[in-house]
Amino acid sequence: MSGSKVWSLILAAGEGTRLSSLTTTAGGLSVPKQFCSLRGGASLLEEALARGEAVTSRHRVLAVVAEFHRRWWEGALRSLPPQNVIVQPENKGTAAGLLLPLLHIVLRDPGATVLVLPSDHFVHDEAGLAQALRLATRLAGEDRRHVFLLGLAPEDADTELGYIVPGRPPEDADTELGYIVPGRRGGRAAAPVQRFVEKPAIDLARLLMSEGAMLNMFIIAASARALLRLYAARDPDFVAHMAEVVERDRLGTHDAAAARQLYPGLPTLDFSRHVLQGQEPWLRVLTIPDCGWSDLGTPRRVAETLARIGPRHLNGAAGSAYINLAEQQARQQRNVEPPAHA
Repeated sequence: MSGSKVWSLILAAGEGTRLSSLTTTAGGLSVPKQFCSLRGGASLLEEALARGEAVTSRHRVLAVVAEFHRRWWEGALRSLPPQNVIVQPENKGTAAGLLLPLLHIVLRDPGATVLVLPSDHFVHDEAGLAQALRLATRLAGEDRRHVFLLGLAPEDADTELGYIVPGRPPEDADTELGYIVPGRRGGRAAAPVQRFVEKPAIDLARLLMSEGAMLNMFIIAASARALLRLYAARDPDFVAHMAEVVERDRLGTHDAAAARQLYPGLPTLDFSRHVLQGQEPWLRVLTIPDCGWSDLGTPRRVAETLARIGPRHLNGAAGSAYINLAEQQARQQRNVEPPAHA
């Protein structure tokens, strides 16, 4: 990996408003979904932390969180070094949410390889995904110019996810549409990206599927410099202002006055739509085998995931989750069932 160290960056500052019908308590308190569990036990955030540790040590796992979520993340992140908990004063979208911790990593390790992991995913086969994550970080460590996106074959058209249309791999690449068979000699190339489309309309989503598009899992592996290059190509001032904040807050403390001053004037930008889309020459897609992955972004996807995995193991190992989504969904279903007729 050319001497580069792998850092895992956990995105945990989102609001999860689309899931609020399942993440609101009986008392009316809305809990961000990353602090909930799917079936009891560990929270989605804790599961993401474990994925990050599958490729690196805990002292190189960072989490970006929101200041106003402190009551929920303080306990869950207690095992991380304090400087690895990067606090945003407010939510300005995934572009800022990724850039701020990325710059903290660059300040500490300019040659870092970064694995970006959202904290709202469910994965049935964690061991299978971990194998793919290790492969992706190895590829990113060897190819410092490109950004590697993990893709998954879609089962149905979905207008709430992103799509990646792979291009033709190099003729000498030992691949199967970008999937590298682990252990096969020479199989270290990933497919180029022909087209990247974020949240298309249903007709376009179906067309993209017919073209062999993969679902964008929003799991990313790249050198820190390659990621910064994408940002700089879009808005160099955005990067410069954020870098100044990080430079002034070298210790990465929770009371980042510089960030509080900067954030109100920042635009709200989506990383996939406003940074990745249109920069396909710098992207590569690594298509992975089915690992039972789901983005738990909406009640529909939570319901589909629970139906797929069945009712077993609804109570997992102990964790810090505040809400059990399976129980919330079951309670809602009982409330809407029609009364029995005599």
